[in-house]
Amino acid sequence: MAYLITFATDTFDISKEEPNAINPIAGQGLLKWIRGKLEGSGYTTTEPATEDWGWYIDVEGKGSSYLVGASGQPERPAPDMDWIIQIDKNRSLKDKVTGRNKMTGDDPLVALLESLVRNEPSFREINVERDA
Repeated sequence: MAYLITFATDTFDISKEEPNAINPIAGQGLLKWIRGKLEGSGYTTTEPATEDWGWYIDVEGKGSSYLVGASGQPERPAPDMDWIIQIDKNRSLKDKVTGRNKMTGDDPLVALLESLVRNEPSFREINVERDA
């Protein structure tokens, strides 16, 4: 199960992001913001890296490992953008076969990221979706 957090903001200046050589999609600035917010929370993160759908970081902590992705869609008048954060818990093949270690609605990283987004005054139109 993946969790998607969507919102709109003009907080991130995509002109200051490194180019995504795979596909010109923004997301690095949002992930740097997330990394800063996670400092001291018991989670460690990698540097943002590119993927064909945007950017991602690996996050580890509290006994679990995750992929956190971000992408920005410039469908609003600049500098406003729609943003997506995707949270996917890494599970071993054995976990998947036995149904163990699933991400649940009370997952601590999901709760923390949702709280960070909801408490950021410049973020609006916030929505959380669970994608089975």
